[in-house]
Amino acid sequence: MTFTVDAAVAAAFRREYRQLVGTLVALTGDRALAEDCVQDAFAAAVQRWRGEGVPRRPGAWLTTVARNRAVDRLRHESMAAARLREAAVTLSAYDDAPPVPPVIRDAQLRLIFTCCHPALSLTSQVALTLRTVVGFGPAEIARALLVTPGTLAQRLVRARRGVREAGLRGELPPAAELPGRAAAVRAVLYLLFTEGYAATAGADLLRRGLCAEAVRLARLLARLLPDDPETLGLLALMLLHDARRDARTDAHGDLVPLERQDRRRWDRGRIAEGVDLLERALRHGRPGPYQVQAAIAACHASAPDAARTDWAQIAGLYAELAELTPSAVVLLNRAVAVAMAHGPLRGLELLEQVERSGELAGHHLVPAVRADLLRRLDRRADAAGAYRRALGLAGNDVERRYLRDRLAEVTGTSADQAK
Repeated sequence: MTFTVDAAVAAAFRREYRQLVGTLVALTGDRALAEDCVQDAFAAAVQRWRGEGVPRRPGAWLTTVARNRAVDRLRHESMAAARLREAAVTLSAYDDAPPVPPVIRDAQLRLIFTCCHPALSLTSQVALTLRTVVGFGPAEIARALLVTPGTLAQRLVRARRGVREAGLRGELPPAAELPGRAAAVRAVLYLLFTEGYAATAGADLLRRGLCAEAVRLARLLARLLPDDPETLGLLALMLLHDARRDARTDAHGDLVPLERQDRRRWDRGRIAEGVDLLERALRHGRPGPYQVQAAIAACHASAPDAARTDWAQIAGLYAELAELTPSAVVLLNRAVAVAMAHGPLRGLELLEQVERSGELAGHHLVPAVRADLLRRLDRRADAAGAYRRALGLAGNDVERRYLRDRLAEVTGTSADQAK
C-alpha cells in the first residue's frame, strides 16, 4: 500500500504541481505562499492517503487542501480583511459559482497574462514567465531566447528588479488590456511548444506533455481573441507541427528526418484543422510571423511525398518571414529551403551569413545543417568535421544518435566508432 500511495503522490506531483501553484498564485498574488501551501498539500497527501486511500480525483483533493491552507495562512497572518474577502470570493469561482468565462478560469493562462506585464521589455516578460510560471530551467530558456546562460541570468535579475521597482502585483489586467499583452503570451506558448517538440536535453526527443499543454493554452487564447490573426496563426502552426509528432521517431525512439517520415502516420484531422485556422487568419489581411510559419508548415503537410514538396514556395515564405522578423534562426531555415530548391551551394552561401552573425554560436543546428549540405555535395571529409562539431554541441540524446549515424555514413564506420 505504501508503495502505491507514494507512486500516486509522485504521479500527482508531476501532473498537478505547476497547475496548483498557478491557481494559488493567481488567487492570492503571493507565489511564496502558493508554493508553501501546495507543498503542504502534498505532504498531507502522503499521510492521509495511506489511511484513507488514494482519492478518485487526486488533483481536486490537492486543490481543496492547498486552498484551505492558503485561507488559513491569510487569516493566521492577520492579512487585511478586504484582501481575505477578495481571495475567498475569487476562490469560490473554482467551485463553479459564480459563472466565469472558461478562459479566465484557467489558472495557468491567467498567470501567464499576469506575468506578461507591459512595464517590462518583451524579452524580460517572456524570460520571467518561462522561469516562474512555466518552470523552465536556465538552459531551456537560454536556448529558447538564443542567449548565453550568463546573459539570461542578467536579464532575469533586471526583470525581477523591474517588477519590484514598478510595484507590480500578481493581478490579471482588465479585459480591455488583454490584447496588449497577447504578443508576449504568444511568445511564451510558442517557446513552450518548441521545447516540447524538440527537447533541449534528455533521453527523449519529444516532451509530449509540454506540446499538449501549449496546444491547450493556445486554444484558450484563440477563444479569448477569436479575431486576432496571429493568435489563430500560432494555433495553426502548433497543430500542423504536432500532426507530424508520431512520425518523428521510429519504434526505437530514434529521430526520423522529415523526408523519411511515413506520412500515413501524420494526423490528418489536425492538419485539416490547422489549415482551416490558417485560412481564417489570412482572411483578416494582416499577415504576421506566426501565420507565415504556419503557411510553411502547411506546405509540408500538403505535399503527398517528400519529392513533391514545393521548396521554392517554402524558400519564398522564409524570405517573407525574414522581412517580418529578421533573425539567424529564420536565415538558417531559409538556407535549408534554398538548398532544397536551388542546390546545396546556394544554401551554403546563406549559411555563411548565419555563421558570420554569431547569433547561433554554440547551437548544434548550424554545424548540423552545414554537414548535411556538404554531404549532399559528396564532400565527405568536410561533412564529417561538421558532424563532429554538431555532436559536441547537441544536448539531446536522440539528436546525438542521429548525428552519430550520419557521421558513420560519411566516414564509412560504425555508429559506435563514430562516437
